[in-house]
Amino acid sequence: MTTETTSGPEIRKGLNGVVADTTAISKVNPETNSLLYRGYPVPQLAATQSIEAVAHLLWTGELPDEQELAQAVAHERSHRDLVPQVRAAMDSLPTTCHPMDAVRTAVSVLGALDPRAQDSSREAELEKARQLFARLPAVIAYEQRRRRAGGPTEPIPPRDDLDYSQNFLWMTFGEEAAAEVVDAFRISMVLYAEHSFNASTFTARVITSTLSDLHSAVAGAIGALKGPLHGGANEAVMHTFDELGIRPEESEAEAKERAKTWMEDALAQKKKVMGFGHRVYKHGDSRVPMMKQAMDAMIAHFDRHEILGLYNGLEQAMDEAKGIKPNLDYPAGPTYHLMGFDTELFTPLFIAARITGWTAHVMEQRAENALIRPLSEYVGPDERQVPGA
Repeated sequence: MTTETTSGPEIRKGLNGVVADTTAISKVNPETNSLLYRGYPVPQLAATQSIEAVAHLLWTGELPDEQELAQAVAHERSHRDLVPQVRAAMDSLPTTCHPMDAVRTAVSVLGALDPRAQDSSREAELEKARQLFARLPAVIAYEQRRRRAGGPTEPIPPRDDLDYSQNFLWMTFGEEAAAEVVDAFRISMVLYAEHSFNASTFTARVITSTLSDLHSAVAGAIGALKGPLHGGANEAVMHTFDELGIRPEESEAEAKERAKTWMEDALAQKKKVMGFGHRVYKHGDSRVPMMKQAMDAMIAHFDRHEILGLYNGLEQAMDEAKGIKPNLDYPAGPTYHLMGFDTELFTPLFIAARITGWTAHVMEQRAENALIRPLSEYVGPDERQVPGA
């Protein structure tokens, strides 16, 4: 509903504060600084659950029992391969394009190949969601390997004796990751899985509301996530670290002081620094403490304490100058960097997690659909005539 004022309708730029619909999937409560998936506190889920279990929760509304989890795991492991047509499409793209373009293309190809692409039944939508969840790791792993090779290369086949996170890292790097790395990766996947009506999720729901197909909704969501004001922020965080200069020989204290000076200068120049602030959270992103623990584990595992110095220096300077807290992207960027992912692959990793939330919202939108079509306030010229008409 548009609120009328004496000067016309009230315009909410960016739909700020507008409640567009209801959802039972997740809840962000800025007052209690909490995030819930289907009623469960996300830090508890990240501490105890696999990404496979959280995916089942988001899609069905309940955590899986032992049998349901075994079935979900078996399904995911049976759909991990890099589909030949998808590989061919990716190989046709230049390695200079952004990896998000390659992942978006892969999703479109998978949609074109799916014999049930136009079937919008709950059963078909859930199967498409499960297959995308299972297939995206191979796409993203191959994209990193393809870019590093400068073109087509051999993908690393998946292993069905590894869980989702273990296998993702195996296909990317060709070696089994340490338990600490696997757990940090799992935590990041759970924390990134869902976040209410953010820009990409809302994009997916808008596309679904037209009765378009699930793969189109996901492709549109990927386009929205690519932007640096949304998913691309985790890449921008690492670009800040790169601009500062990462010096492994530097002590934590030295790095911290250098980072504080850099941030103070950046703020004095009114430079926008990504990874801080959030449209919803006013007292700090509730996902940050858990992700920070994962980052700390990676810093300890790889003995890279200069990263912690940079992190703490930037955070402290921003807090002292502006009182603005970090968001999830701030600790996620350095964590993925330490794992060995190229910076441009950070946002595709976001996709791998958020595919669960997006597809849950597609199914929810489909169940009680109404075309999403807002109004606008026209501010152009008054009616006028074409010369000579």
